[in-house]
Amino acid sequence: MTNRSTIASNEAQIRRLIADQQRAICTKDVDQIMSRYANELIIFNVTPPFQIKGKDAYRQVWEACLPHFPDSFEIETRDLTITVSDDLAVAHWLFRFTGTEQDHPAMQTWMRVTAVCRRNQGNWQILHEHLSVPFDPETSKAAFTLNL
Repeated sequence: MTNRSTIASNEAQIRRLIADQQRAICTKDVDQIMSRYANELIIFNVTPPFQIKGKDAYRQVWEACLPHFPDSFEIETRDLTITVSDDLAVAHWLFRFTGTEQDHPAMQTWMRVTAVCRRNQGNWQILHEHLSVPFDPETSKAAFTLNL
């Protein structure tokens, strides 16, 4: 049975993992981005294909998409929720890019993320990540704004 101190420590480590990952994305550092993923990673990305298997395949996605990101940006995170045990964690949150290039398409979108993390040899890694944009089922159009 996991005690409260261990749970709190594990949750803090997952929060740090997510924050470090977001910093790596903001600096467009592919090596740092990929360092947080498990080798047997499976991604459900917001763009096709339906799933991406393995770090090598996902690295190619990052390398292809990062040049299309704004030149400079930060990531705003809302509603981060983490459920954690000894070696497994699930986190979900909302995020968007922020910065001076307000007219950039990436700055217009709120996205949802769910991440499953596993401790491997003492280090937390992202084993599965699911990114999505909600949609209106009546129109099949994406809902890019956050209505709280």
